[in-house]
Amino acid sequence: MDGTRVGPGGSADRGSATLSELLDYSAHRLDTWRTLQRDSRSLKADDGQGLARLHAQVSMIAIAERYWGFPGRQAIAALRHELDEGDLHKFAVGVRNVSRSLRSRSYRRAPQGWDLFDEDPEPVKADDLLVPRLDPADLGRPYFEVLAVTGEDSSYLTRLARRIGRLRRPSDDFVYQVVLVDNFSDAAAALVVNPEIQAVVAHEGFSFRSPLGLPELGDYLATGREVPHAAGDLGVPLLHAVRRYRPEVDTYLLVDRTWDQVADMEVAANVRRIFFGVEEVLELHLSILEGVGERYQTPFFDNLVKYAQRPVGTYHALPIARGKSIFKSNWIRDMGAFYGENLFLAESSATTGGLDSLLDPKGNIKMAQDLTARAFGADHAFFATNGTSTSNKIIGQAICRPGDIVLIDRDCHKSHHYACVLSGAQPYYIDAFPLTQYSMYGGVPIRRIKDALLRLARAGRLDDVRMLILTNATFDGHMSNVKQVMEECLAIKPDLVFLWDEAWSASLRFSPFLRQRTAMSGAEHLRRIQVDANHRAQYEQFAAKGIALDGSDPRALEERLVPDPDSLKVRVYQATSVHKSMSALRQASLMLVADDLFPEVEEQFHEAFYTHTSTSPNQQIIASLDLSRRQMELEGYELVHWAVELATELRHQINSSTLVSKYFRALTPAEMIPPEYRQQPEADTVSGIGSWRDNIAAITTDEFFLDPTRVTVSCGYAGLDGTEFKELLASDFDIQINKTSRNSVLFQVNINNTRSDMAHLLKALADISRGIDNRLAHGSAAEREEFNRRVVDLVTNTPRLPDFSHFHDAFRDDPDGDTRQGRMREAFYLAYDPDACTHLPLDGGEIDQRLAQGPELVGATFIIPYPPGFPVIVPGQVVTRETIDFLRKLDVGEIHGYKPELGLKVFRPEALDRLSRDG
Repeated sequence: MDGTRVGPGGSADRGSATLSELLDYSAHRLDTWRTLQRDSRSLKADDGQGLARLHAQVSMIAIAERYWGFPGRQAIAALRHELDEGDLHKFAVGVRNVSRSLRSRSYRRAPQGWDLFDEDPEPVKADDLLVPRLDPADLGRPYFEVLAVTGEDSSYLTRLARRIGRLRRPSDDFVYQVVLVDNFSDAAAALVVNPEIQAVVAHEGFSFRSPLGLPELGDYLATGREVPHAAGDLGVPLLHAVRRYRPEVDTYLLVDRTWDQVADMEVAANVRRIFFGVEEVLELHLSILEGVGERYQTPFFDNLVKYAQRPVGTYHALPIARGKSIFKSNWIRDMGAFYGENLFLAESSATTGGLDSLLDPKGNIKMAQDLTARAFGADHAFFATNGTSTSNKIIGQAICRPGDIVLIDRDCHKSHHYACVLSGAQPYYIDAFPLTQYSMYGGVPIRRIKDALLRLARAGRLDDVRMLILTNATFDGHMSNVKQVMEECLAIKPDLVFLWDEAWSASLRFSPFLRQRTAMSGAEHLRRIQVDANHRAQYEQFAAKGIALDGSDPRALEERLVPDPDSLKVRVYQATSVHKSMSALRQASLMLVADDLFPEVEEQFHEAFYTHTSTSPNQQIIASLDLSRRQMELEGYELVHWAVELATELRHQINSSTLVSKYFRALTPAEMIPPEYRQQPEADTVSGIGSWRDNIAAITTDEFFLDPTRVTVSCGYAGLDGTEFKELLASDFDIQINKTSRNSVLFQVNINNTRSDMAHLLKALADISRGIDNRLAHGSAAEREEFNRRVVDLVTNTPRLPDFSHFHDAFRDDPDGDTRQGRMREAFYLAYDPDACTHLPLDGGEIDQRLAQGPELVGATFIIPYPPGFPVIVPGQVVTRETIDFLRKLDVGEIHGYKPELGLKVFRPEALDRLSRDG
């Protein structure tokens, strides 16, 4: 998210560096070493300008590398010495060895005992660069780094590092290096820039200020509470900062206090272990290994591996188990050759013999779910092997009863609409803000949600409101301000249940910035304000204004509402598609729960889980959920940061290319979020991504923030609609996407992508742009005129997006009221009666006549065009001219619920009249 690009030199020439430069170095560390390797290889001794540039590069590297365990301070000092002495050959050899080790990550196999200036080092192994073989022995021991902070002198630091180093044993499960710093600011900076840090050891007595200064560090940590004044013992404040910024990292405190002081320490509950000084270095070493080992464990996967290695006789209904029917087959042995033996050895429909039952977990699945709950900051986590579509239905059915009112994002995933049908809840549809020029919707504004709640309060129906369902992030990346949404809603209805559909944003939990916009982070915030004195004071100031929250006071819609900490209940659910943004198999999903009243609904939650979950869940999907959690706890910080960097660079390259930007544009947050929902100033118009300081402010305060990993590219100026562009990318360039609008496509940059992927995409866009240039330059006037007409049609003549109208009076409890909920379940099942329905051709005159003269058109089924992928008509909805115009202008080939040969399915007027009379 850092839009600043600072090359070697700059303030580094003065022997210091800003946080922006350190962040830039972290993002481009390999490039910096690669450049240094190239420059050192070709440098001549008499090239004064080149030598000065090389010294500047090394100065920056020497400053930044203090925050990494490899290659280490001694290696950097040795390189600087050879450069200062003028031995350019030896310097180049050392730089080559470091650069090669970093690129291949081979240093992780043996971070110690290597020769920096080895003229003929061990060649890089293929396994360091390629996908590893199946033999676990080839994988090596995972490598990580430990941050140690102490106020002792540098010689003490060196001795401590050596003592810890001597404790390492070949039998250890992991390999680690120690990063040593002597002040709070450097420790916080290391935590920010070095993603390999998995543990922090703080020895009280260190100072606050870094020699680099780093005055902006507090802003980057997102809250001033993280950075104390430069006085007193800073070990506890530092570990608080670790806890809030990178909660997955283990923390250890070394103290020199009395016993009673240790027992009362504020941080005691947030550290793995407290030691007196460094009297037990071996115990510290073992604790570090154990802490990482706890995150590394994957209970279900580990047992599945053991199960696959056992000689098992199977007499259950799964012939594919153990693979004998495949490997002994005369006709499908190619299946075994393609998938490998482990897939079949690890298949079973049994829940014994070391395995566990997803429907009633008591063993390793239960353990895996508990680890997942911890990783995501939830009270409970439930694995789902049928995707988030099923997860949404489970939560909806568990929480809602027939007649309950559910506030629901109208353009949310269709599973939520079907969940209302299943539970009998009455949906109260709230429209998101439209982006008509791009034929898509954004998020649901807070004001519209408050208006719905206040209308229901005025109508005396607030007690019937059960749940609010919102999509976060949306397909196109709009992330709500979850804390503000929940605070203001709970001020009106303190026991409201929230279901956040975060199908697209599971990985964002592991970004310290984007985490603030996730459901479980919002739940944690609510629990803090329940006991926070500052929030109580804010509530008392708000209460003194005397704003009525029963729908009678117009100020309630305008003011920022503050919930009563004594009455609010934390009832937050999150459904998330792990497979969409983490390393899990398709349909792997999670249901996360942070609900103060979960014991009251736990029984029906399990009933709903039993209703929708297969009794034969896929073992491999469960294992992938287990493994993807492990990965994100141990390297999610690095992976998400890297995805954000790639996406930011992609935006910049598309919009700054003279050729590509003529026909394509990566839309910026300013174009995707209307100004009334943004408090922070617009960023530059090239990438749309400003400085990290502006981004942090926007994440904290703006009503909507755009997930930076989701890059929407407009293609209308290329004369291509979204579907055509998608097919062109797939057929000619082997580039796959799945989300389009009428004039745009979405590129989802994720933890799987590389710079090579970005380069391939940019080349494809450039090739398409050159092809358009050639066609326009050599085509006829008629062809150019047709191209221009197509562009105008796609860019200017975009159809207006229809809002939800209302339910027909026959499906409303209060036809004369000003609320919008309706009995959609009743309409859905009335459509099963063929005598109650008819079909009208979409382009026929009868529809126009009915729209002009009546009787009203009332939809009998869900009509869901792809794109945009949400219902434009739901059962029982009155169909308006706006909706018909939108459907007629659509040029998509997939509309669920609509058969062109039959027409639009609507209810017969007499059926609605009969229903109204029977009332």
